[in-house]
Amino acid sequence: MLTRYSALLAVVTVFAAPAAGRAADPFAETVDKANRKLVKIFGAGGFQRLNNYGTGIVISSEGHILTVASQLLDTSDLVVHMHDGQRLRAQVVATEPLLDAALIKIKVEGKKIDEPNGLNLGEKEYFNFEEAVKRGPAAPGDWVLALSNTFEIALREESLSAQRGVISAYTKMAGRRGIFEFPYTGEVYVVDAITNNPGAAGGALLTRKGELIGIIGREIKNTLTETWMNYAIPITGKVEFRDRVTVKDKDGKDVEEEKTVAVTIPDFVRAAMKGEYKTRKRPDIAAGQGGYHGIVFVPNVLERTPAFVEDVVPGSPADKAGLRPDDLVSFIDGEPVVSIKAFGDFMRKNTRAGTVVRLEVRRGEALQTIEMTLGQHPAKPKPPTTPAPPPVGKK
Repeated sequence: MLTRYSALLAVVTVFAAPAAGRAADPFAETVDKANRKLVKIFGAGGFQRLNNYGTGIVISSEGHILTVASQLLDTSDLVVHMHDGQRLRAQVVATEPLLDAALIKIKVEGKKIDEPNGLNLGEKEYFNFEEAVKRGPAAPGDWVLALSNTFEIALREESLSAQRGVISAYTKMAGRRGIFEFPYTGEVYVVDAITNNPGAAGGALLTRKGELIGIIGREIKNTLTETWMNYAIPITGKVEFRDRVTVKDKDGKDVEEEKTVAVTIPDFVRAAMKGEYKTRKRPDIAAGQGGYHGIVFVPNVLERTPAFVEDVVPGSPADKAGLRPDDLVSFIDGEPVVSIKAFGDFMRKNTRAGTVVRLEVRRGEALQTIEMTLGQHPAKPKPPTTPAPPPVGKK
C-alpha cells in the first residue's frame, strides 16, 4: 500500500529524472508554468508538530496570495519565496476560518497593505482568479495535478513537488484536526493521490491543462472513517450555516431571527482584496441538550443502533414535521447518521431552540427530505408535594 513517504520518494524521483525524460512527460510543461504562479510560505511554527512552512497560490499582479488559514500566518515575520528564489516579506490581509482560507499580500517597503504596491507581476506569474471561478467544478474521474511544498522539498528557486491523480469524489467535508472538529463543512475534492502532507496546505489543485480548480487542504482525518484525507477545497468553495440576526417585527421592535448564511471563497477574495472583508463567526451553541425534537427512537442496545423512529411525541416538532414510526433517519444537514448516539451528539453540538434541521429519512424504499424546526425542551414535571400534617392538638 502506498504510504506518504513512498509517495514522496516517487515525487523526488520524478524531479531527479534527466532532462531527456522531461521532454517525453506530457505534464512537464504544465508543471513548469504552474510553478511560476506558486510560492513557498514560511512563518510561525516549527514545534509540537506544527510546521513553519507551507504553500500559497498567487492570484494577482500585486502579489495577493491565497492559502489556508493556519497557524503559519500568526507572525509578524511572514516570508514568501518566489519561483525564482526571491525572498519577500508578506502580510495577512484577511482570514476566514469557516472556509479555511486566508489572503496574504507581498509587502513592498514604504507601501501600506491596502494600497497599490507597484509590484506588477506578469500574467505568467499569477493565476487569473476570476477565470478560475467561472470554470466551474471538476467531476469525479477527471485527471488532476497537485503542486505544493510538500515536506519542504523546495526552499528558494527549487521547483515545488508535483503529483498526478484522479478526483475520486466531490462530496461534503467531515473532518477533524486533532481532537477538534474541522471548521470547513462545504464540498471538497477527494483526490486519489497522497497530496495532503506537511507543507502541502495552500498548494494548488490543477486540471491537466494547468487550470486552477482547488486549494490543497491541511492534514486531517475523516471523522466517519478515521482515515487521513487527501482533499482540496474547490476554488468556488461555500459554507452555509444558521445564524441569528436582529430584525424588526411588524410592530417595529428588534427581535432575533435565525436564517441561513452563506460564505464563499470568491466573495471572501473579492472583499479582502478591497480591504472590506470581516471574518464571519459561527454563532455559539450553548452546551446542553440542544434543540427539542420529540423523536422516540428504538431502544439503544447496540454500539451503533440505527436511528429508527419508534414513536413521536404528539404536538412535538417531529410530529409537526411529519415523522412517523419505522422511519429511519439517515442524514441530518447532509451528515450521515450512523447511529442513535451520532444523532444525539449532532443535536447537542449543533442545535438549539429555533434551529431548522434538514433530515433525510428512509420510509419504506424511498428517501424523503423533512425539515424540522426544533423547540424548547418541555419543563420537567415537579414531583408531587405532600401537605404538611397539622400541628398536634389542632384540627
